[in-house]
Amino acid sequence: MNTPLTEYETVIGLEVHVQLKTKTKMFCNCRADYQYAPPNTLVCPVCLGMPGVLPVVNHRAVEQTIASGLALNCEISENTKFDRKNYPYPDLMKGFQISQFDMPIAKNGHLEIELNGDKRSIGIERVHLEEDVAKLQHVNKDGEESYSLVDVNRSGVALMEIVGDPDIRSPEEARQYLIVLRSILQCIEVTTGNMEEGSLRCDANISVRPKGSKHYTTRTEIKNMNSFRSVYDALVYEIKRQIDVVETGGRVIQETRGWVEDRGVTVSQRSKEQAHDYRYFPEPDIPPMTIDRGWIETILNQLPELPTEKRDRFVSQYHLSRYDAELLTMSKGMASFFEQTIQGTKPTCADHVQRSKSVANWLLGDLTSWLHQNSITIEDSKIKPSHIGELLDMLEDGILTTPLAKKVLAHSFANSISPLQLVREGGYELIGDTSVVLKAVKDAIVSNPKAASDYRLGKQTAAKFLVGQVMRITKGKADPVEVSALVEQELKVIYEV
Repeated sequence: MNTPLTEYETVIGLEVHVQLKTKTKMFCNCRADYQYAPPNTLVCPVCLGMPGVLPVVNHRAVEQTIASGLALNCEISENTKFDRKNYPYPDLMKGFQISQFDMPIAKNGHLEIELNGDKRSIGIERVHLEEDVAKLQHVNKDGEESYSLVDVNRSGVALMEIVGDPDIRSPEEARQYLIVLRSILQCIEVTTGNMEEGSLRCDANISVRPKGSKHYTTRTEIKNMNSFRSVYDALVYEIKRQIDVVETGGRVIQETRGWVEDRGVTVSQRSKEQAHDYRYFPEPDIPPMTIDRGWIETILNQLPELPTEKRDRFVSQYHLSRYDAELLTMSKGMASFFEQTIQGTKPTCADHVQRSKSVANWLLGDLTSWLHQNSITIEDSKIKPSHIGELLDMLEDGILTTPLAKKVLAHSFANSISPLQLVREGGYELIGDTSVVLKAVKDAIVSNPKAASDYRLGKQTAAKFLVGQVMRITKGKADPVEVSALVEQELKVIYEV
């Protein structure tokens, strides 16, 4: 490759499919919680595509799509309709998909992202409503004929598509766009946003062009990405691949490519050299709809505080750094947990600003780490806001050291026992007997003669090392301030400093 990557500009547009949190499917009364149901048990003649059945529009799905459009700064159409999108595929039960073509529910919106201090507005072309398709399970057996199984449970689930403009210029911007988008949709409670379960799915259209050019070049579409990381990695790979094709005299072809996670590559799935003719036409069984302006105003007034608004409030009200406020407000559950903890702070707390920062540090540090390790959300954990408050109270009162507090919180996280109860039951309090701590100091000095000798030579870090050894001997139950003073005292006595 002769030309560096910096001589090219990347053009990315994302299409995000969002499964809505409705009790029933888009056009029938079948339950929509298909994820853990046995195959083909949540079905009826409508979602099976049987002849003669009529779809009935899910009112709640329309309402959630309007709410999403409003949260994404879109214009809400007063007149909208459903269309038939025709294409033959085994997971499409009717041979067509009920979707929206030229009259979507919402259009002309934008979403603001911030990266390295720079704000950018990413356009949103449209937000429309459709039905999800069935799910195929491909079976490949060595020496036997391969085949596919069809599970119809997902067919007909309410699906919202958010089509972004080609305004994204890097994989990192694409990841940030998805993070912000998901946090907004979770905040207004229209979806779980779980990418691993398929509740939020992303396709990326990507092309490269010489820097400074305003012309769009041939793009490819990437599918099969089920996490923020996979979207980022797939785009990074595809950028390099396309530039390499151009630099070696080749031609990027318009095609659909799949991301292969374990190999870290995109592979060709099918050519799109010719525009696919879906033969859209109005859905004859669903009349065009008029969306009442009063309904739109009602939905607008019911929207909760959005993540960016909450982030700015956290900065001003709780004096958090913008970075910490951003992390806390990405999840509605984490933001709520933070505020409940702060609201439970005892009136005698000496410094409420410091308490806010301490709560943020514990939530974004140890607690987030344990949540990730156990693959659960803050809502599903056994820890409570009052537990964090109790822990910080005991730290402030000198009952616990930070190492002890970490152990107490880990126990509380695993067993749903309050930190205060754990400490009362014994085994976690600070050692109150100075003679016990002094013995540990002397043992540490005797066991580490080199550190003691280094201290005599003027190396102050040796004293810190010995403090660490005492904390290890006492299993974190000694007051580090007291330990530090006793170490200095004993070393001076030994060497008559």
